[in-house]
Amino acid sequence: MTNALLSKRPLGSTGLLISPLCFGAAPLGDMPETFQYSTSEEQALVTLRTAFESPINFLDTAAAYGEGESERRIGKAIHANGGLPAGYVLATKADRDLKTGDFSGEQMKRSIEGSLERLGLDRLQYVYIHDPEHTTFENVMGSGGPLEVLQKFQEQGVIDHIGISGGPIDMLIRYVETGAFSSVETHNRYTLLNRAAEPLLDVASRMGVAVINAAPYGSGILAKGPEAYARYAYSEAPPLLLERARMFAKVCLEYDVPLAAAALQFSLRDPRIASTVVGMSKPERIAQTLELANYPIASELWPALAAFGYDMEDPEEKRFA
Repeated sequence: MTNALLSKRPLGSTGLLISPLCFGAAPLGDMPETFQYSTSEEQALVTLRTAFESPINFLDTAAAYGEGESERRIGKAIHANGGLPAGYVLATKADRDLKTGDFSGEQMKRSIEGSLERLGLDRLQYVYIHDPEHTTFENVMGSGGPLEVLQKFQEQGVIDHIGISGGPIDMLIRYVETGAFSSVETHNRYTLLNRAAEPLLDVASRMGVAVINAAPYGSGILAKGPEAYARYAYSEAPPLLLERARMFAKVCLEYDVPLAAAALQFSLRDPRIASTVVGMSKPERIAQTLELANYPIASELWPALAAFGYDMEDPEEKRFA
């Protein structure tokens, strides 16, 4: 897979070329309540510097990560580097007001202006509308709503491309089918343990919309193992899922393959996925992730894992209930 990692793929119809691995910068926002650990600014800056020197040319963040802290730190790293590295693609997300829940067009405008300021940029290459499950389809797509505001920024040359990023799969399919978005980002819903996003991948593939698959480790359980990290999609993992993760770990051991390598390559080997987002918060994680992506895996492992089945339900159904 070494060559595949160095060979960039098209980001849908945008003309941008991205690496199959994407650096997920959410943990750089120092969000211990989500990730169960803290990240200092110094550590974040060293990690970003290492990322800029790696074969990975795609970075994913959001206005909301750490209430802007992730973007602010990325802005510092960009400044220290004298700008983004050549050929680098930075994607961020326009967010609702996390305190009031405001998801208006006006709030999207504030979100974009905040991102530009924190990142120290005068133009954003890629912006997703983030977590539209917290509002209505009609609001996002309606007159003066989030999409229209981003399209106006696009006309002014402030934003190059617009995507949609969220949770519930039926909702994301509805947005993809409008043809308004060049890519769709899904998280925790296409992993060894959960394949709820399967229908989304098919629809997006048919429409030429790039799929960005985030959280291939299910937020940690498939990287650290079920004994060390018994959580999935940022919540306690249910017993059946834990048991399945244990079986996966056992089978991987028999094949002499790290569970994390199988989890990562499950996403990387799917031709419908343009790039896989892996959250990283330490410089050594970049080399380790590249190593996992290149780890030799016998083709027999995949059916051996598939024999234990997987979930098709939304893993976050009860998280915000």
